[in-house]
Amino acid sequence: MLISVYVPFLVTGALTVLAPRPARRLAPRPAAWALACAALVAALAWTGSLALLAFTGFAQIPEVAEEGRWSVDALRAEDPVYLVVAVAGALALAGGMVALCVSAVRQVRHLRWARRECARLPGDTELAVLDDDTPHAFALPGAPGRIVVSRGMLRCLGDAEREALLAHERAHLRGRHHLFQTVWRLAAAVNPLLRPLADTGGFVLERWADEEAAARIGSRTVVARAVGRAALASASETSRRAALAATGGAVPQRVRALLAPAPPLRALPFAAGAVLLAVCCASVANAASDSERMVVSAQRAECAAHAEPPWAGASSVQRPDCCGHHRHGEHERRHG
Repeated sequence: MLISVYVPFLVTGALTVLAPRPARRLAPRPAAWALACAALVAALAWTGSLALLAFTGFAQIPEVAEEGRWSVDALRAEDPVYLVVAVAGALALAGGMVALCVSAVRQVRHLRWARRECARLPGDTELAVLDDDTPHAFALPGAPGRIVVSRGMLRCLGDAEREALLAHERAHLRGRHHLFQTVWRLAAAVNPLLRPLADTGGFVLERWADEEAAARIGSRTVVARAVGRAALASASETSRRAALAATGGAVPQRVRALLAPAPPLRALPFAAGAVLLAVCCASVANAASDSERMVVSAQRAECAAHAEPPWAGASSVQRPDCCGHHRHGEHERRHG
Protein backbone atom coordinates (compact mmCIF):
# COMPACT_ATOMS: atom_id res chain seq x y z
CA MET A 1 0.00 0.00 0.00
CA LEU A 2 2.97 2.31 0.48
CA ILE A 3 3.12 3.13 -3.24
CA SER A 4 -0.14 1.89 -4.72
CA VAL A 5 -2.34 4.23 -2.66
CA TYR A 6 -0.63 7.26 -4.22
CA VAL A 7 -0.85 6.03 -7.83
CA PRO A 8 -4.40 7.45 -8.41
CA PHE A 9 -3.09 10.91 -7.49
CA LEU A 10 -0.35 10.59 -10.10
CA VAL A 11 -2.78 9.27 -12.73
CA THR A 12 -5.18 12.14 -12.06
CA GLY A 13 -2.36 14.64 -12.50
CA ALA A 14 -1.27 12.97 -15.73
CA LEU A 15 -4.81 13.03 -17.13
CA THR A 16 -5.26 16.68 -16.15
CA VAL A 17 -2.07 17.74 -17.89
CA LEU A 18 -1.98 15.40 -20.88
CA ALA A 19 -5.61 14.67 -21.83
CA PRO A 20 -7.17 18.07 -22.73
CA ARG A 21 -4.98 18.99 -25.69
CA PRO A 22 -5.24 15.73 -27.69
CA ALA A 23 -8.93 15.37 -26.79
CA ARG A 24 -9.68 18.57 -28.70
CA ARG A 25 -8.08 17.13 -31.85
CA LEU A 26 -9.47 13.59 -31.76
CA ALA A 27 -12.76 12.36 -33.17
CA PRO A 28 -15.20 14.09 -30.81
CA ARG A 29 -17.67 11.30 -30.10
CA PRO A 30 -15.14 8.71 -28.80
CA ALA A 31 -13.22 11.55 -27.14
CA ALA A 32 -16.32 12.53 -25.16
CA TRP A 33 -16.86 8.95 -24.00
CA ALA A 34 -13.18 8.62 -23.09
CA LEU A 35 -13.21 11.85 -21.08
CA ALA A 36 -16.38 10.79 -19.25
CA CYS A 37 -14.90 7.40 -18.34
CA ALA A 38 -11.61 9.00 -17.31
CA ALA A 39 -13.32 11.55 -15.07
CA LEU A 40 -15.54 8.93 -13.44
CA VAL A 41 -12.73 6.43 -12.78
CA ALA A 42 -10.30 9.11 -11.61
CA ALA A 43 -12.87 10.59 -9.20
CA LEU A 44 -13.70 7.18 -7.71
CA ALA A 45 -10.04 6.22 -7.40
CA TRP A 46 -9.23 9.60 -5.85
CA THR A 47 -11.96 9.08 -3.25
CA GLY A 48 -10.79 5.54 -2.49
CA SER A 49 -7.17 6.58 -2.02
CA LEU A 50 -8.10 9.44 0.31
CA ALA A 51 -10.28 7.10 2.37
CA LEU A 52 -7.49 4.51 2.66
CA LEU A 53 -4.92 7.13 3.67
CA ALA A 54 -7.23 8.59 6.29
CA PHE A 55 -8.11 5.16 7.71
CA THR A 56 -4.51 3.93 7.83
CA GLY A 57 -3.33 7.11 9.55
CA PHE A 58 -6.12 7.22 12.12
CA ALA A 59 -5.76 3.48 12.76
CA GLN A 60 -2.27 4.19 14.15
CA ILE A 61 -3.67 6.36 16.94
CA PRO A 62 -3.38 4.30 20.16
CA GLU A 63 -6.97 4.96 21.26
CA VAL A 64 -8.33 3.87 17.88
CA ALA A 65 -6.08 0.80 17.87
CA GLU A 66 -7.31 -0.15 21.32
CA GLU A 67 -10.91 -0.07 20.13
CA GLY A 68 -10.06 -2.05 17.02
CA ARG A 69 -7.83 -4.49 18.93
CA TRP A 70 -4.83 -4.24 16.65
CA SER A 71 -1.18 -3.43 17.19
CA VAL A 72 -0.05 0.13 16.45
CA ASP A 73 3.56 -0.99 16.12
CA ALA A 74 2.63 -3.62 13.55
CA LEU A 75 0.74 -1.09 11.44
CA ARG A 76 3.51 1.48 11.61
CA ALA A 77 6.08 -1.13 10.66
CA GLU A 78 4.21 -2.03 7.47
CA ASP A 79 2.75 1.34 6.41
CA PRO A 80 3.74 4.40 8.43
CA VAL A 81 1.21 7.10 7.51
CA TYR A 82 1.75 10.34 9.41
CA LEU A 83 -1.21 11.79 11.23
CA VAL A 84 -0.96 15.06 9.29
CA VAL A 85 -1.33 13.09 6.03
CA ALA A 86 -4.36 11.27 7.40
CA VAL A 87 -5.97 14.53 8.54
CA ALA A 88 -5.32 16.14 5.16
CA GLY A 89 -6.82 13.14 3.40
CA ALA A 90 -9.87 13.15 5.64
CA LEU A 91 -10.44 16.88 5.12
CA ALA A 92 -10.06 16.53 1.35
CA LEU A 93 -12.46 13.59 1.37
CA ALA A 94 -15.04 15.44 3.47
CA GLY A 95 -14.75 18.55 1.31
CA GLY A 96 -15.18 16.48 -1.83
CA MET A 97 -18.30 14.78 -0.47
CA VAL A 98 -19.85 18.11 0.49
CA ALA A 99 -19.04 19.57 -2.93
CA LEU A 100 -20.48 16.46 -4.58
CA CYS A 101 -23.77 16.84 -2.73
CA VAL A 102 -23.99 20.54 -3.60
CA SER A 103 -23.21 19.86 -7.26
CA ALA A 104 -25.71 17.00 -7.41
CA VAL A 105 -28.46 19.26 -6.03
CA ARG A 106 -27.61 21.90 -8.63
CA GLN A 107 -27.73 19.38 -11.46
CA VAL A 108 -31.11 18.07 -10.33
CA ARG A 109 -32.46 21.60 -10.10
CA HIS A 110 -31.14 22.42 -13.56
CA LEU A 111 -32.79 19.36 -15.08
CA ARG A 112 -36.07 20.17 -13.36
CA TRP A 113 -35.85 23.72 -14.65
CA ALA A 114 -35.20 22.45 -18.19
CA ARG A 115 -38.25 20.17 -18.04
CA ARG A 116 -40.44 22.97 -16.76
CA GLU A 117 -39.22 25.21 -19.58
CA CYS A 118 -39.98 22.45 -22.10
CA ALA A 119 -43.54 22.24 -20.79
CA ARG A 120 -44.02 26.01 -20.93
CA LEU A 121 -42.84 26.43 -24.50
CA PRO A 122 -45.55 26.99 -27.11
CA GLY A 123 -46.55 24.07 -29.32
CA ASP A 124 -45.92 20.37 -28.93
CA THR A 125 -43.29 19.81 -31.62
CA GLU A 126 -39.54 19.40 -31.17
CA LEU A 127 -38.86 22.94 -32.43
CA ALA A 128 -40.10 25.98 -30.55
CA VAL A 129 -39.68 29.37 -32.23
CA LEU A 130 -39.79 32.31 -29.84
CA ASP A 131 -41.01 35.71 -30.95
CA ASP A 132 -37.87 37.40 -29.70
CA ASP A 133 -35.52 39.73 -31.58
CA THR A 134 -32.60 38.65 -29.40
CA PRO A 135 -30.64 35.97 -31.33
CA HIS A 136 -30.31 32.73 -29.39
CA ALA A 137 -30.64 29.01 -30.04
CA PHE A 138 -30.21 26.15 -27.61
CA ALA A 139 -31.41 22.66 -26.71
CA LEU A 140 -33.37 21.94 -23.55
CA PRO A 141 -32.85 18.39 -22.26
CA GLY A 142 -35.97 16.60 -21.18
CA ALA A 143 -38.26 13.80 -22.25
CA PRO A 144 -37.62 14.01 -25.17
CA GLY A 145 -36.34 17.61 -25.06
CA ARG A 146 -36.95 20.72 -27.13
CA ILE A 147 -34.98 22.94 -29.50
CA VAL A 148 -35.50 26.64 -28.86
CA VAL A 149 -34.68 29.22 -31.55
CA SER A 150 -35.60 32.89 -31.57
CA ARG A 151 -36.82 34.76 -34.65
CA GLY A 152 -33.85 37.06 -34.20
CA MET A 153 -31.50 34.11 -34.73
CA LEU A 154 -33.42 32.80 -37.73
CA ARG A 155 -33.18 36.20 -39.44
CA CYS A 156 -29.37 36.08 -39.09
CA LEU A 157 -29.04 32.80 -41.00
CA GLY A 158 -29.79 31.54 -44.48
CA ASP A 159 -31.90 28.48 -45.20
CA ALA A 160 -28.97 26.04 -45.30
CA GLU A 161 -27.45 27.55 -42.17
CA ARG A 162 -30.75 27.25 -40.33
CA GLU A 163 -30.87 23.58 -41.21
CA ALA A 164 -27.30 23.18 -39.97
CA LEU A 165 -28.15 24.95 -36.70
CA LEU A 166 -31.14 22.70 -36.06
CA ALA A 167 -29.09 19.60 -36.91
CA HIS A 168 -26.50 20.72 -34.36
CA GLU A 169 -29.09 21.11 -31.61
CA ARG A 170 -30.73 17.78 -32.50
CA ALA A 171 -27.33 16.12 -32.09
CA HIS A 172 -27.15 17.48 -28.53
CA LEU A 173 -30.52 15.96 -27.69
CA ARG A 174 -29.95 12.69 -29.52
CA GLY A 175 -26.56 12.15 -27.85
CA ARG A 176 -27.90 13.10 -24.39
CA HIS A 177 -24.99 15.46 -23.95
CA HIS A 178 -26.39 16.87 -20.73
CA LEU A 179 -25.58 13.53 -19.06
CA PHE A 180 -21.93 13.87 -20.07
CA GLN A 181 -21.88 17.36 -18.60
CA THR A 182 -23.38 16.05 -15.38
CA VAL A 183 -20.68 13.37 -15.04
CA TRP A 184 -17.89 15.91 -15.58
CA ARG A 185 -19.34 18.42 -13.13
CA LEU A 186 -19.84 15.82 -10.41
CA ALA A 187 -16.34 14.43 -10.93
CA ALA A 188 -14.84 17.93 -10.79
CA ALA A 189 -16.77 18.58 -7.57
CA VAL A 190 -15.19 15.52 -5.95
CA ASN A 191 -11.74 16.30 -7.34
CA PRO A 192 -11.03 19.90 -8.42
CA LEU A 193 -8.03 18.70 -10.41
CA LEU A 194 -10.50 17.27 -12.94
CA ARG A 195 -11.91 20.67 -13.90
CA PRO A 196 -9.72 20.89 -17.06
CA LEU A 197 -11.34 17.62 -18.21
CA ALA A 198 -14.79 19.13 -17.62
CA ASP A 199 -13.89 22.27 -19.58
CA THR A 200 -12.46 20.21 -22.43
CA GLY A 201 -15.54 18.00 -22.35
CA GLY A 202 -17.81 20.97 -23.06
CA PHE A 203 -15.79 21.82 -26.15
CA VAL A 204 -15.76 18.18 -27.30
CA LEU A 205 -19.55 17.99 -27.03
CA GLU A 206 -19.88 21.01 -29.32
CA ARG A 207 -17.48 19.41 -31.77
CA TRP A 208 -19.52 16.18 -31.60
CA ALA A 209 -22.68 18.09 -32.51
CA ASP A 210 -20.80 19.96 -35.27
CA GLU A 211 -19.60 16.74 -36.87
CA GLU A 212 -23.04 15.13 -36.73
CA ALA A 213 -24.59 18.24 -38.27
CA ALA A 214 -21.97 18.26 -41.04
CA ALA A 215 -22.65 14.58 -41.77
CA ARG A 216 -26.41 15.19 -41.91
CA ILE A 217 -26.22 18.37 -43.99
CA GLY A 218 -23.46 17.07 -46.22
CA SER A 219 -21.37 20.25 -46.06
CA ARG A 220 -18.79 21.09 -43.44
CA THR A 221 -18.51 24.62 -44.82
CA VAL A 222 -22.21 25.37 -44.28
CA VAL A 223 -22.01 24.18 -40.66
CA ALA A 224 -18.87 26.27 -40.08
CA ARG A 225 -20.62 29.32 -41.50
CA ALA A 226 -23.70 28.69 -39.38
CA VAL A 227 -21.65 28.32 -36.19
CA GLY A 228 -19.70 31.48 -36.93
CA ARG A 229 -22.72 33.62 -37.78
CA ALA A 230 -24.73 32.35 -34.82
CA ALA A 231 -21.84 33.14 -32.47
CA LEU A 232 -21.42 36.65 -33.87
CA ALA A 233 -25.14 37.32 -33.67
CA SER A 234 -25.40 36.23 -30.05
CA ALA A 235 -22.03 37.62 -28.91
CA SER A 236 -23.71 40.19 -26.66
CA GLU A 237 -26.30 37.76 -25.32
CA THR A 238 -25.35 35.72 -22.25
CA SER A 239 -27.79 33.27 -20.76
CA ARG A 240 -27.58 30.26 -18.50
CA ARG A 241 -29.94 28.50 -20.93
CA ALA A 242 -27.20 28.20 -23.53
CA ALA A 243 -25.54 25.22 -21.88
CA LEU A 244 -26.23 23.12 -24.99
CA ALA A 245 -26.03 25.75 -27.70
CA ALA A 246 -24.40 26.08 -31.09
CA THR A 247 -22.62 29.18 -29.83
CA GLY A 248 -20.88 27.36 -26.97
CA GLY A 249 -17.25 26.31 -26.75
CA ALA A 250 -14.29 27.95 -28.47
CA VAL A 251 -16.01 29.02 -31.69
CA PRO A 252 -12.85 29.89 -33.73
CA GLN A 253 -11.37 26.45 -33.01
CA ARG A 254 -14.63 24.78 -33.97
CA VAL A 255 -14.81 26.70 -37.25
CA ARG A 256 -11.21 25.80 -38.10
CA ALA A 257 -11.95 22.13 -37.36
CA LEU A 258 -15.01 22.21 -39.62
CA LEU A 259 -13.06 23.81 -42.46
CA ALA A 260 -10.51 20.98 -42.20
CA PRO A 261 -11.15 17.31 -43.00
CA ALA A 262 -12.96 15.24 -40.41
CA PRO A 263 -10.54 13.96 -37.73
CA PRO A 264 -9.62 10.30 -38.13
CA LEU A 265 -10.18 7.75 -35.40
CA ARG A 266 -6.81 7.17 -33.71
CA ALA A 267 -6.51 4.19 -31.40
CA LEU A 268 -3.21 5.04 -29.68
CA PRO A 269 -4.42 7.92 -27.44
CA PHE A 270 -7.45 5.93 -26.33
CA ALA A 271 -5.32 2.85 -25.64
CA ALA A 272 -2.89 4.94 -23.57
CA GLY A 273 -5.78 6.40 -21.57
CA ALA A 274 -7.25 2.93 -21.01
CA VAL A 275 -3.90 1.70 -19.69
CA LEU A 276 -3.70 4.63 -17.26
CA LEU A 277 -7.22 3.98 -15.99
CA ALA A 278 -6.51 0.25 -15.63
CA VAL A 279 -3.38 1.02 -13.61
CA CYS A 280 -5.42 3.39 -11.47
CA CYS A 281 -8.10 0.79 -10.73
CA ALA A 282 -5.54 -1.94 -10.06
CA SER A 283 -3.65 0.33 -7.65
CA VAL A 284 -6.74 1.13 -5.62
CA ALA A 285 -7.71 -2.54 -5.48
CA ASN A 286 -4.18 -3.49 -4.40
CA ALA A 287 -4.12 -0.75 -1.77
CA ALA A 288 -7.46 -1.90 -0.35
CA SER A 289 -6.26 -5.50 -0.25
CA ASP A 290 -3.03 -4.49 1.47
CA SER A 291 -4.94 -2.41 3.99
CA GLU A 292 -7.15 -5.35 4.91
CA ARG A 293 -4.13 -7.64 5.20
CA MET A 294 -2.30 -5.15 7.43
CA VAL A 295 -5.25 -4.84 9.79
CA VAL A 296 -5.55 -8.63 10.08
CA SER A 297 -1.80 -8.93 10.72
CA ALA A 298 -1.95 -6.16 13.32
CA GLN A 299 -4.84 -7.89 15.08
CA ARG A 300 -2.92 -11.13 15.17
CA ALA A 301 0.13 -9.34 16.55
CA GLU A 302 -1.99 -7.77 19.27
CA CYS A 303 -3.49 -11.17 20.14
CA ALA A 304 -0.04 -12.75 20.30
CA ALA A 305 1.22 -9.97 22.55
CA HIS A 306 -1.61 -10.49 25.04
CA ALA A 307 -1.86 -14.25 24.80
CA GLU A 308 -1.51 -16.16 28.08
CA PRO A 309 1.70 -18.25 28.34
CA PRO A 310 1.14 -22.04 28.60
CA TRP A 311 2.82 -22.17 32.02
CA ALA A 312 0.45 -19.59 33.54
CA GLY A 313 -1.55 -22.35 35.21
CA ALA A 314 -4.59 -24.48 34.57
CA SER A 315 -8.10 -23.24 34.85
CA SER A 316 -11.43 -24.91 34.55
CA VAL A 317 -13.11 -21.69 33.41
CA GLN A 318 -13.47 -20.76 29.75
CA ARG A 319 -12.03 -17.29 29.05
CA PRO A 320 -12.21 -15.38 25.78
CA ASP A 321 -8.87 -14.12 24.53
CA CYS A 322 -8.32 -10.84 22.65
CA CYS A 323 -9.26 -12.46 19.34
CA GLY A 324 -12.63 -13.64 20.63
CA HIS A 325 -11.61 -17.33 20.93
CA HIS A 326 -12.18 -19.40 24.09
CA ARG A 327 -9.38 -20.95 26.13
CA HIS A 328 -9.70 -24.16 28.15
CA GLY A 329 -7.62 -25.00 31.15
CA GLU A 330 -5.12 -27.81 31.15
CA HIS A 331 -7.45 -29.87 33.26
CA GLU A 332 -10.28 -29.65 30.70
CA ARG A 333 -7.93 -30.39 27.80
CA ARG A 334 -6.65 -33.42 29.67
CA HIS A 335 -10.03 -34.82 30.74
CA GLY A 336 -12.43 -33.28 28.21
